[in-house]
Amino acid sequence: MGTIRDIWRVNLKDCIFCNLEQSRVERENNFALSFKDLYPVTEGHSLFIPKRHVQSFFDLEKNEKEAIFELLEIEREALMEKDNLITGFNIGINDGSDAGQTVMHCHVHLIPRRKGDMDDPRGGVRGVIPEKQSY
Repeated sequence: MGTIRDIWRVNLKDCIFCNLEQSRVERENNFALSFKDLYPVTEGHSLFIPKRHVQSFFDLEKNEKEAIFELLEIEREALMEKDNLITGFNIGINDGSDAGQTVMHCHVHLIPRRKGDMDDPRGGVRGVIPEKQSY
């Protein structure tokens, strides 16, 4: 089994996503792929990345964005069919180190949510700055 980098000839040897083992890939299309997060927030937490090394979501080509969103929808449907306890999703992108991005290869998080998985989920992604979550 090769790495993603071997397969798509990405030339960034230090990027962990460019060097992702093919065996971790869950879904893929021409321009994107998905895999399970190694440190999931909830069961079913997945990541979606462009095959091309791009750091920022805002630097993606239109076809890459469409490919990522196509895989997001497919994964959402699969999760909903598999787990009837899922009642919502958080979809997130940390873009830049000041926004919490730690792997500098654009990636989108799909985090399934279930009723009661936290006491008060109101504010959702606003929780990135905890004192701003409730309003």
